[in-house]
Amino acid sequence: MPLRFVTEKEMVVQHLPWGPHDWLCRPDIVEAEKLLLVRVHFPPGKAHAFHRHPEMEEIIYVLEGTAEQWVDREKKILTAGQMAHIPMNMVHGTYNIGNETLRILAILSPAKIQGPALIDMSQEEPWKSLRGT
Repeated sequence: MPLRFVTEKEMVVQHLPWGPHDWLCRPDIVEAEKLLLVRVHFPPGKAHAFHRHPEMEEIIYVLEGTAEQWVDREKKILTAGQMAHIPMNMVHGTYNIGNETLRILAILSPAKIQGPALIDMSQEEPWKSLRGT
């Protein structure tokens, strides 16, 4: 029987350099073909630096904290209850600029793709110099 509910017991926790990921919806957890859902915890000063998803679009929804969110070359400060939409293959980055843990939900689609899920762009121009840090 396919899993229809996901609690702490069923979610898959992945530890990445920018913070723990609580995977709640992906094909190895539920019968998802079109949706991925992950809750990400960014400790202060951490970031998911500029990157792109060649085959997926994404919504980033802020649960707690303050994000410096980039979509292409446009920056916006987002707080709880605000979101960003990232079209497929568009470079973007999420930076925790607050003193507390930034918690977001990331919703990506489709769940099943052919190529790489993510390509790091943080060391390429103009992304490397865009933030001026």
